[in-house]
Amino acid sequence: MLRRKRLEEAIGNDERIRALTEDLDTMFELAREGEDMTADIERDLKAYGEFAERIETAMLLSGENDALSAIVTIHPGAGGTESQDWAEMLLRMYLRWTERHGFKTVITDRLEGEGAGIKSVTFEVNGENAYGLLQSEAGIHRLVRISPFDANARRHTSFASVYVFPQVDDEIVIDIDLDDLRIDTFRSSGAGGQHVNMTDSAVRITHTRVPPDGGAPIKTVVQCQNERSQHKNRESAMKQLRAKLYEQELEKKREATRKTEDSKLEASFGSQIRNYVLAPYRLVKDLRSKLSLGDVDRVLEGDLDGMIHAYLVWRKTGRVAGDDKDEAPE
Repeated sequence: MLRRKRLEEAIGNDERIRALTEDLDTMFELAREGEDMTADIERDLKAYGEFAERIETAMLLSGENDALSAIVTIHPGAGGTESQDWAEMLLRMYLRWTERHGFKTVITDRLEGEGAGIKSVTFEVNGENAYGLLQSEAGIHRLVRISPFDANARRHTSFASVYVFPQVDDEIVIDIDLDDLRIDTFRSSGAGGQHVNMTDSAVRITHTRVPPDGGAPIKTVVQCQNERSQHKNRESAMKQLRAKLYEQELEKKREATRKTEDSKLEASFGSQIRNYVLAPYRLVKDLRSKLSLGDVDRVLEGDLDGMIHAYLVWRKTGRVAGDDKDEAPE
């Protein structure tokens, strides 16, 4: 059924392109006959270009797991309240983006910051191609702004790391030895009412694996406290664990040939994938695709499509966006 849906969408896209092309041909013919069609042609050309970009983005999603749903985790870097607030800004940006595209999101774990922002958050993005699109966001994000928490209104730099994992399909088998698991329960620290706050409904799962070479044990920790029942939280945590273990196996295969960004670098200077500058000038720049946009507010409101498309083109072809010689300094 999924394959049929994709084929139907491809056929529908082909038919729409044909219809748009025929409409434009008609408008140009009327213009040649003396009709004033400038406004109509400009409008339809813009729609044509946007539609073509969406199709190109879909065609660039050819990876093994690109069509899957995603699990996203955000952690603030060093900097206390500043970075925690930045992490929450990123969460809001991604939730706005998912809303624009009709993806369903579920926040499975959220730890509030002290004073403002968040210390960490994990959420699911459910929908076709969610993982393929959100891969562009994996890495370190850097914010430069006049701090709202500084009485002297000084400029601050904040970092936050974003991790993106594919939600492993139920048909993909990930062998998990129950002897490698430690399951702890605790009371939720979030909202949810009397039942959540007075019962040990939250679940934390620690998976410990000893590498074949006998090195130090590798621990993978996931937790969920969003649901009211311990059973549902455990089910969600296991889904996160399977996704992380699967991503770890994929990472091993990519390690030998990977020459681009490492999404798990230290959240600090020199390791970021994207800069968001709000002062002294306003600019958001992706350091991989080289795409720069002056409307930072629009990006922070969830308009990430241009950034995602430029990243996918860069990943597939190595082609970077535009000529950066006239940009403001970083």
